[in-house]
Amino acid sequence: MSASKKRTVNDLDDSHAEPNKRGPSSKRKGNEEVGMGDFEDEWEDEVDSDEGPNEGEEAGQGNQEDAMDIDIHPAVEDAQAPSSKQAAPQTFLPGLHKLSKDEILEPDQSAYEMLHRMNVAWPCLSFDVLRDGLGEERRKYPATAYVVTGTQADTSSKNEVLVMKMSALYKTQKDDGSGSDDDDSDDDDGALDEDAVLEYKSIPHVGGVNRVRAQPTPLNYTPNPSLPYHVATWADTGKVHIYNVRPFMEALDPSPQSGSSIPEAAKKPVHTITSHGRSEGFALDWAASFSADNTSVSGVRLLSGDITSKIYLTTSTVSGFTTSPNPFTSHTSSIEDLQWSPSEPTVFASCSADQSIRIWDVRVKGRKSAMVVENAHDADINVISWNRTTGGSGYLMVSGGDEGGLKVWDLRGWNKPSQKPSPVAAFTWHKAPITSVEWHPTEESAFVASGADDQITIWDLAVEEDPDEVGGTNGTSDPSLRHVPAQLLFVHQGQKDIKEIHWHSQIPGAVVSTAFDGFNIFKTISI
Repeated sequence: MSASKKRTVNDLDDSHAEPNKRGPSSKRKGNEEVGMGDFEDEWEDEVDSDEGPNEGEEAGQGNQEDAMDIDIHPAVEDAQAPSSKQAAPQTFLPGLHKLSKDEILEPDQSAYEMLHRMNVAWPCLSFDVLRDGLGEERRKYPATAYVVTGTQADTSSKNEVLVMKMSALYKTQKDDGSGSDDDDSDDDDGALDEDAVLEYKSIPHVGGVNRVRAQPTPLNYTPNPSLPYHVATWADTGKVHIYNVRPFMEALDPSPQSGSSIPEAAKKPVHTITSHGRSEGFALDWAASFSADNTSVSGVRLLSGDITSKIYLTTSTVSGFTTSPNPFTSHTSSIEDLQWSPSEPTVFASCSADQSIRIWDVRVKGRKSAMVVENAHDADINVISWNRTTGGSGYLMVSGGDEGGLKVWDLRGWNKPSQKPSPVAAFTWHKAPITSVEWHPTEESAFVASGADDQITIWDLAVEEDPDEVGGTNGTSDPSLRHVPAQLLFVHQGQKDIKEIHWHSQIPGAVVSTAFDGFNIFKTISI
């Protein structure tokens, strides 16, 4: 019997960067030029548990604002007597500015519509957003989100898979005590000064969890307690486990019929992939086939890639799951990430520490890649994301490397044998390895990225440099802002050792992130 744990967590109130409003002449920040190829702008018109999460620590006063124009203040002991003229707050530019011992980062609450921080007992390298039945395009507050994650505990036996419910996610409080200027600002409860609530159900997991991925769901999705909701975990033991998390989600919102109890059998994997032997991995991605009315899943398939350069395909059957014994083997080093094509059910992409990105078709004999871009980055390629929006049409991909570079690729140019593909856009803002990247679920030109430099950045390829401002200071008195890429909309800071980020597809503009010091969920005014 598994009981749930419920607690409150404090809003984050230190450390993020000022946003860049959408548009060519908006105020931005940064210190690196953007390298652009010949990019054709297609968007011009536009549970009691021994090792569960712990209660979050106080990060500041609850009525502080939740967004970030970063002010730098002297320590209290060094403060001077107030003067009639106070210095204007300075914008903190990552990579350009450094904090002294007596300086701190303070948030500009006006830059966020929502911002919350949640601490957990053990670091989580990976997570995924779980689709729920609360509706699409949710813009009212307080918000609720469900995620699944896995721990990296100090001993193997302490690890768990956590199915979490984040609720009471209230809107940011502004300096004047109001919420935002949106149409729903008349909802007084939406901007209450309240802590978020974190509840969870846990599943014992042998070994640390390297990556977690939840199966896709159809557009017209309605949760059905009788249908499974599969989640896969890549364990550092070399095994890939598949769980049905439906009973755990139901227990977080118990009904008179279902109650909050979870059968012991539900805590066991429904399938375990052992084809990788003792080789662990990180690359994992699901694809699904849906019914004609787009309301149910008719079948799922799962790709898993390991550090010995092998990729295995597992598919669902009437009796369960089966893994093909023959791996895909064209890479020469560790498989870092995998992505199924959003438009072709037999096609997928992979990236590797061998610095290549490959396109595969499961129908090709010999299990070799169909297309490849060698030396796509100057270092290991850590992550890729395939644009899944209707406007993206399945031909745009973004990649992130160990050198900190972000590159956007138009796959339509990859079928020219005589010409090596080049990125249509390239950005070198991050100063450490890129750890995660994901296209926006509906904004076809926008994506979010995270790096080991403790930054989360939001980009929009549809933004162009204003010719009147090229070489200038972007309409501000700060000359350092001339180095900010026009496409950089927002920089979010405050977490340490950020590992993964995802958009919440049912809460427009909301981003969830995991790092060494816990989770953030935020929504900026920039997108």
